Amino acid sequence: MATNGDTSKTTYLLAVGTKKGLWLGTSTDRSNYSFTGPHFLMNEIPSIGIDTRNGATRILVGVRSEHWGPTVAHSDDLGATWSEPENGAITFPADTEAALERVWQLQPDTAERPGVVWAGCEPISVWKSTDGGEHFELNRGLWDHPHRTEWGAGFGGAAAHTVLPSPSDPNTIHIAMSTGGVYRSTDGGESWEPRNRGIGADFMPDETPEFGQCVHKVARDAVKPEVLYAQNHGGVYRTDDNGDTWTSIAEGLPADFGFTMMAHPRRSGTAWVVPITADSERIPPGGQLAVHRTDDGGASWTRLAEGVVEPDYNVVLRDAASVDTAEPVGVYFGTRGGTVYASADEGNTFTPVLKQLPDVLCVRAAAVEL
Repeated sequence: MATNGDTSKTTYLLAVGTKKGLWLGTSTDRSNYSFTGPHFLMNEIPSIGIDTRNGATRILVGVRSEHWGPTVAHSDDLGATWSEPENGAITFPADTEAALERVWQLQPDTAERPGVVWAGCEPISVWKSTDGGEHFELNRGLWDHPHRTEWGAGFGGAAAHTVLPSPSDPNTIHIAMSTGGVYRSTDGGESWEPRNRGIGADFMPDETPEFGQCVHKVARDAVKPEVLYAQNHGGVYRTDDNGDTWTSIAEGLPADFGFTMMAHPRRSGTAWVVPITADSERIPPGGQLAVHRTDDGGASWTRLAEGVVEPDYNVVLRDAASVDTAEPVGVYFGTRGGTVYASADEGNTFTPVLKQLPDVLCVRAAAVEL
């Protein structure tokens, strides 16, 4: 908030990527938004990153055009203008004989690592930028991994969809992919090891393989960085040892399938999921869309659906949900039916803030100073 004559004020930014463009909203109360868009009309927006480091706000978007292909664009003026490198922000080296298909994840690193932005892409690969997301370099340790030829494509494609740098150790990074599972580096990305012990994969001959799991999303605990939460293709899990072992926390949920996983930005043990019935139905249980929150690390879950229109048979995709850093924390999600919901009270109540959009692929929110 503005103090000591500072005329800046906190504004809440909500970015919504869809199959046919990007919408950007601003609000002072997280209930009533003013939106611009569609930006990048008729382009798919599968990934968004909001970088508020260095006292500025940069919006990064993965853009996929059926004509021009995929790239990363950025705006430093809330979408009034957009920039992208002439030759593309992410370009595979010639010796890889690969071409970028989609940017699934854009993840700014911590405030202590200014300029560093991570990208997870299709084909399965991880990239690092040191200039705020304008240019990225391929992580060779993962690209040259001996398991790479055995990683498969999930229903939506071969996705490195989660990149989680540790806030306490710059050398520790977790990634997750569909399909392949969770991998961890402890040497800054030079080498990677699978970390899936305890995570099931009942669609494979070996139901507890070393790798090959179809993990859908992973989030890191804000207070205990060695604690992570995972939503898999069948199974909700927690690890307390940086991924060395995982235990199920699905008891109390109406379904153990889903795509999303969100963790509280400040409080340990709090996370949100959106359960989906699978595999034959792929709808919210009973057509009743709801968020579920745990405040005790997955020992129990609370159903949250006040303000959510029912029935709703639409799915919430893996990056179509996020939290902000305000107090109390805001929770946001968008459906494949084009409705976007916002909560200013950690999910206790929701308000629809956008309706009848194309399929919502990605939602990101942040408190920014204007």
